[in-house]
Amino acid sequence: MNPLPIHDPLINKDHTQAASFGNLVDTFGRIHNNLRISVTDRCNLRCVYCMPEDVQFLDSKELLSFEEITAFVKIAVSRGVNKVRLTGGEPLLRRDLSTLVGFLSQIKEIKDLSLTTNGMLLKSQAVALKQAGLNRITISLDTLLPDRFKDLCKRDGLEQTLEGIDAGINAGFQSIKLNTVCINGINDDEVVTLAKFAREKQIEIRFIEYMPIGANPWEKAKVMVAHEILEKIDKEVGPLVPATNYDPMAPAMEFVYEDGKGKVGIIASVSKPFCQSCNRIRITAEGKLRNCLFALEEIDIRPFLRPEVDEKSILTMLETSVISKWAGHQFNTKEFIKPLRTMHAIGG
Repeated sequence: MNPLPIHDPLINKDHTQAASFGNLVDTFGRIHNNLRISVTDRCNLRCVYCMPEDVQFLDSKELLSFEEITAFVKIAVSRGVNKVRLTGGEPLLRRDLSTLVGFLSQIKEIKDLSLTTNGMLLKSQAVALKQAGLNRITISLDTLLPDRFKDLCKRDGLEQTLEGIDAGINAGFQSIKLNTVCINGINDDEVVTLAKFAREKQIEIRFIEYMPIGANPWEKAKVMVAHEILEKIDKEVGPLVPATNYDPMAPAMEFVYEDGKGKVGIIASVSKPFCQSCNRIRITAEGKLRNCLFALEEIDIRPFLRPEVDEKSILTMLETSVISKWAGHQFNTKEFIKPLRTMHAIGG
């Protein structure tokens, strides 16, 4: 098969010129138009690469309200944000989430409104979310084996997840994707099975290299790197070729089967970091602004959203956060420092 394509991000080298149009631009010229919002840190699973078994969740009073989230998003879109993804924890645990989706879908500047979920509660919510204006859904699925699911997630739930996938398909979303974290010695033997499953369902699957963000100590030897994943699929599922129409700012490199029946994405965070094309900012469930998944610093914006919205201060914080963004996470250097927060407390 063809070698992995190298990201060629469309980075505006003159960030001062880009900034004149109101965009959030860092010192490396990266324009930030993608906002990820965690709506809760709670989850009904305890995935080993994401969070500890014993965890103290936030009190509901600490969470940003739907109105506060919407107010923040309206400020962010004034600086060019036009893609919003709702995350958690497990976002479907947040009561009446479709109400927030409805609020956000009314903001005309948002061109893409999506959700990341483990899918366990999707069966009962898919239709309401679609009707409220949600465009796309990404569902986490690391195994098709019930016992392994329980080992990885510390809970039962595979059947509910599979029902959620079908419910999402039946609800008619613009796009449904599966996310699989590949871990050597854990689920690397299911790459082919999962790829075939997604192809049969006619949905895209994205394989993610195992990253140092969970509660357990990270072992680099457990990283199944991108080219190993692709070689398995290319050999045992169907020949792959690089896609020609994917967003170069997106984290996943995309491939299509030569016969045109299916798509595979690879998020090579470790072996081929995409930091140079990163366009994402994040806000945690309790209102901490982060400019990187692995950021060591964050800005608390909640005091400026309650009791009243201080738009000017929030704009300043957004600009400060983006302008101070580093070049990259430095996984593969001695300088890398693992953030204190695990994934569930940041937002996927």
